[in-house]
Order: sequence, then C-alpha cells, then structure tokens
Amino acid sequence: MNFTILRFDTIESTNTEALNQAKRGADEGLCVIAKQQTAGRGRHGRNWVSEKDSGLYFSIVLRPKIEPRFLPLITLMSAVVVHDTLEKLYKIECDIKWVNDIHVRDKKICGILAETCDTPKGLAIIVGIGINLKSPNFPPEIAETATSIENETAKTPNVEDLLQTLTRYFAIFYEVLISENGAKKIRQDWTERSSYAFRKNVKVNIENEIIFGITRGIEENGALRVETSDGEIKIIHAGDVERLRKV
Repeated sequence: MNFTILRFDTIESTNTEALNQAKRGADEGLCVIAKQQTAGRGRHGRNWVSEKDSGLYFSIVLRPKIEPRFLPLITLMSAVVVHDTLEKLYKIECDIKWVNDIHVRDKKICGILAETCDTPKGLAIIVGIGINLKSPNFPPEIAETATSIENETAKTPNVEDLLQTLTRYFAIFYEVLISENGAKKIRQDWTERSSYAFRKNVKVNIENEIIFGITRGIEENGALRVETSDGEIKIIHAGDVERLRKV
C-alpha cells in the first residue's frame, strides 16, 4: 500500500476530512493526521478528546476488495495494528477490548472508529485511530479510565516514529486481510491478542437490552459471542462491552 500523508495543525475531525477526500476520489492509502481536533468523535456519536499535541489523530482511506460480510473485520484488523505498534515500539503490554479499544492495565490508550461512504470509485472505508500520547489535560470523566504512551513509558513519544511504525503494520495486516483466507487469519490474530475473546465475564449494553455472560469467541464477521447464564449464545454486532470484576 502506498501512503500519502495530509497534515493539519488543527482540524474538526480527521475522519470527516478523510471521508470528504474519499468522496472526491482519493486513492486508498490517503492518511489525514492532525495535532488537534476540535470535533473529534468516537463510536455512537461520542466526543473524542483531542487536545493539541496530546494524541496521534489519524484517519486512512481504504477501498478493500473483500466480501461485504467481512468488512467489520477492518476494525479488528486495525486494533491488531495498534496493539503490535505499541508493543513493538514502546514495549507496552496491551489488550484489545472488543471491538475497537486498546487497553493498558484496563485503561484506554487508543480508540478506533471505522466509517463507510459511497464514492464515485465505489465503497470507501475510513478508519480513524486516536492514540493518547500524553495526558496532562484528561478531563475528570476519563482521567481514571484512560492512559497514554507517556504515562506508560515515562518518556515523551516521537510522533514521527509512531506514525512510521503504525503505517508499516497497517500495510502488513491489511495485506493479510485482503489475501486468500485473510478473514480467518485476522480473526486468529485478533483472538491471540485479546483477553476478551474467550472466558471473559462481561456486561454488554446494546440498544434496548443489557446482557450478562461469558465471551465465547467471535463470529466470521467479528461479532462477539456471549453465553448467558441459561446457556444461550448471544451474537453481539454492536454494543458497549464492560468487563465484570470478580468480587
């Protein structure tokens, strides 16, 4: 994959800019990065805190030639990319929380948001990745549940080193995904890196229901399997998953 980097000091949202670029015909591999976002967003329309120089705010345009049923695996693949980037570059021991968060010691260090749009060149997927570089200005509501590279390493990370490593791993795992049997390989890669894949006691908040159960792996498309107390397997395509601590 060839990467083209568009850099901004301040922008409303790197995902919004990447979506607009895709609609104007941008090729796969276009990356939008910013030092600050004024309207960064996460899943379910939540705000993403994007203070200046406190994070890597990154979005990439993809035009994957894979079966539509496997498109949700792009989020899982992206989580594997970030996991390996942080572990290999900074020696930070990471966990992937289904479906799109990277945790360190049960604190969030990265969030991922994938969005789709129709373009004159066909369907495009925009993957937004926000990695916390440092955390001097975490608002009170997330200060106890978030962390950063600086917090975990006691060193200020070099953004260019992080970007170079992130794009290198992105190219590697994206090539895996679009290859023969790539969906299966990505599911295996994700499962190996996530403690949420199996035997995790969880609470799942979905639109009109709360589910308690134990994780039992993932479906072909990356959906989470949760076994309830009566033995029923619930398939979770979207929702907030929370680890339940033993008492």
